[in-house]
Amino acid sequence: MSKNTNTPGHSPKLTKVHKFSIAGVATLGAAALAFSLVPGNSGTTTNDASVSSAPVAYSEQPIKDVKASITDQLAGADLKAQAVAAKKKAADEAAAAAKKKAADAAAKKKAAAEAAAKKKAEDARNKAQAASRSTQRIEMQTVAAKTYTNNLDGWIRQALDIMKQKGIPGSYNGLYRNIMRESSGNPNAINGWDINAINGIPSKGLLQVIPPTFNAYHVAGTSSNIYDPVANITAAANYAADKYGSIDNVNSAY
Repeated sequence: MSKNTNTPGHSPKLTKVHKFSIAGVATLGAAALAFSLVPGNSGTTTNDASVSSAPVAYSEQPIKDVKASITDQLAGADLKAQAVAAKKKAADEAAAAAKKKAADAAAKKKAAAEAAAKKKAEDARNKAQAASRSTQRIEMQTVAAKTYTNNLDGWIRQALDIMKQKGIPGSYNGLYRNIMRESSGNPNAINGWDINAINGIPSKGLLQVIPPTFNAYHVAGTSSNIYDPVANITAAANYAADKYGSIDNVNSAY
């Protein structure tokens, strides 16, 4: 006959043992965690024999190993991430440096091209100016080199060149014809018998010009001497252009 489990002095018999095993697998590692749970005294009917419950023993070492493994792996992952970030940063800096280098090279190339173009334009201007000065010198030398014979032909030709520069009309034939009629080509000729001579202002020179007329129509750049052949011719031609349109229109005393 079984005895009541509530009888004083007897230990209750353990009829149920709940054992639970929990296995956990941590990130990047596997760790088994086992433990047994034994509930308190049960209120059910037991045999007379005394049963003592013993605690289930477990080790903390596997848990520590798992923690250490996870820590190591996280640290390794962090180092790897840092290495990747550093590599990316270095690549970005290298790309930026290359871009800046290319931009600097392009800027230098552009500046060099602009400087070359500016120098080329300046050289072209200097060359053109030098050519112009050279042309001017040649023209001046040509004019300076031109000579005239010291005779009636030379005087008329020199007078015609001056008249052309001053815009005074007249031709070689017109000048020669009037000179031969007035003085026969003598630059020192003086009329001592006409009305001008009677009035005290005789006509003088190749084209027999009185002093007041010579002074009034004297051509700048020529001699102020009324007997100078070129000065006399140009002054007379200037007067004739004013009064008659041209020395070519004069066919008698004027």
